[in-house]
Amino acid sequence: QVQVVESGGGLVQAGGSLRLSCTASGSISSINAMGWYRQAPGEERELVAKISSGGRPNYADPVKGRFTISRDNAKNMVYLQMNSLKPEDTAVYYCNADIKTHWSLIPYNYWGQGTQVTVSS
Repeated sequence: QVQVVESGGGLVQAGGSLRLSCTASGSISSINAMGWYRQAPGEERELVAKISSGGRPNYADPVKGRFTISRDNAKNMVYLQMNSLKPEDTAVYYCNADIKTHWSLIPYNYWGQGTQVTVSS
């Protein structure tokens, strides 16, 4: 089976930084796109950033210039460096990955359990 696990959330003051990490493990054959989404209370889950298997990033407008997504294909990991954090960045952050296992013919979409990021003003 496949597991996707996030880490690195926490409480930070406005203007501060946090780095989120996500590890995919299990019977993985290959991973296509990986990404980060977030969901604030009362809001829908939204894309924060995605990165292709070749390393091409894509960012949501609210985080452009402040967040950086990267990945380590050898370790099946994706990272989100968050700088200049704002109170409106407060949300649960979820890792997402398109993973093909040794047992599947096509990739499936997997989610982590989420990690809380709270930015105080």
